[in-house]
Amino acid sequence: MNYLLVPDKFKGSLSAAEVIAALKVGINKSDPNANIHSALVSDGGDGFVESIAHYTDSQYIECDAMDPLGRELKTTYLFEPSSRSAFIEMAQTAGLELLDKAERNPLYTSTFGTGLQIKHALENGAENVYVGLGGSATNDGGTGIAAALGYQFFDAEKNQIEPVGQNLTAINNIVEPEEQSFRSANLFAINDVNNPLFGPQGAAFVYAAQKGADKEAIAFLDRGLRHLDEVVQEKLSLKNSSIPGAGAAGGTAYGLMSFLGAEFIGGTDFIFKIAGIHDLLRNNPIDYIITGEGKIDHQTLRGKLIHGILAISQSYNIPVIAVCGALETEEEKLRDEGLSAVIEVRDPDKSLEENMSSAASLVEKAIADYFSNLK
Repeated sequence: MNYLLVPDKFKGSLSAAEVIAALKVGINKSDPNANIHSALVSDGGDGFVESIAHYTDSQYIECDAMDPLGRELKTTYLFEPSSRSAFIEMAQTAGLELLDKAERNPLYTSTFGTGLQIKHALENGAENVYVGLGGSATNDGGTGIAAALGYQFFDAEKNQIEPVGQNLTAINNIVEPEEQSFRSANLFAINDVNNPLFGPQGAAFVYAAQKGADKEAIAFLDRGLRHLDEVVQEKLSLKNSSIPGAGAAGGTAYGLMSFLGAEFIGGTDFIFKIAGIHDLLRNNPIDYIITGEGKIDHQTLRGKLIHGILAISQSYNIPVIAVCGALETEEEKLRDEGLSAVIEVRDPDKSLEENMSSAASLVEKAIADYFSNLK
């Protein structure tokens, strides 16, 4: 049998490369003659830079930046000299994983650090800047990035406003920077979610809870994003809030488009092209595509990696199997969307910590058992 392995990471326990390694061991136990292909991919979130580095002749560039709470940190981005392209993973500066659980609250976090990365890349000669979105701790509508590039935000009393989620409702005026060298570069927001900026399916209502916001804060953040859009329409004459994907990463995609003129690119398709997935599928007989992530829930099919894999698999009529640590949605819904099977690997008799620490062996056993039972 021929297999293509394209899993996401199991956040907190296994990288995508480690999931691939575990799947290979499990498949070989049930099918010693298996022909296994794999690809290191990302939908634009955590692991984006690692995926790009795997397939391009790029180098890591170190720069000073800030975390979501404004603390200084050293970080990196990728630079490909031949194409003058920079690849930035916003999770490295604005990511939820940078904060302790007690620190997580999108009212107070900012994408300013990601803006510093973009600024450094442009000063380093980047002509194309690709920003992978996802895993963020923020809900600032991209105002932090804009501020790092010279934008200023003021309230009704003409006081300059710090670009964080809780201050969006106070914005009364936006002053563009005099120097706008970023206009001469090509900027791209890389993500696969299709949420608008605000509303029931917007950035705050769908994602802010997992970033530490309570119900009251979620409603307040949504009003802030709505207000930001009103001011952007008035001051910049731009209407981008309803564009699918504008709500990605707490509205960072919206901010990149509105303030820096970025173009949206689907993350999965972007990395599939770089990884040569289409060529692989055209030139090799594949019986199964195996994907997965740490937790499969109601958000999984809202433009995340598995959603993109299902889209490409349908073009080639190849069944897709998803492996996950925890399944938190109805399997029937996933089958209706095109998944052939969903394999939950956790041991219900063990704690979350125990399951996460033994994730590799659980993946190996689950996939081996699945294919052995098909015989």
